Amino acid sequence: MKLARTIRFDESDGNVFARPAPEGEWAIAGGFEFSNFGEGDLSGKARQAFANGWLSAEGFGRSTFVAVAQIQPAERAALVEGLAAHFVSHYGAPDLAAARPVAEDEIAFMEELCADHDPNTLLVVNRELTASGVRESFRAIQPGEAELDLVAVHVSED
Repeated sequence: MKLARTIRFDESDGNVFARPAPEGEWAIAGGFEFSNFGEGDLSGKARQAFANGWLSAEGFGRSTFVAVAQIQPAERAALVEGLAAHFVSHYGAPDLAAARPVAEDEIAFMEELCADHDPNTLLVVNRELTASGVRESFRAIQPGEAELDLVAVHVSED
């Protein structure tokens, strides 16, 4: 089984997201957070999270990039439970039993996005608000296709 982990190439996520995800957390698309958004909700850091942010399924922060990785069944089961609990505590799901199938669907959707990609493939998300709702598109960047300035952190002695 494959899922994706948050990844950071630099500190920009800390500047563009209200709640940046730490590196290495399991991630899902997380577009459900924006299901009731309108143009008036899309400004500043909320706009950036909407446009390009993956949702950490552990700490519920946002990340610009995720990388495909293998996940063990026990880790996956824990993610489903944690996400279901998040739906109860933050989105008003009546209980864990009602939230579990929705959490399962979110994890399964991410698994489907990752299934045909090799480990370490980078994934990016792009969202736009349309008349019919939120439209998501996804792009994969193979490790060998990434240009050096995309994956390298440049440091100077100054």
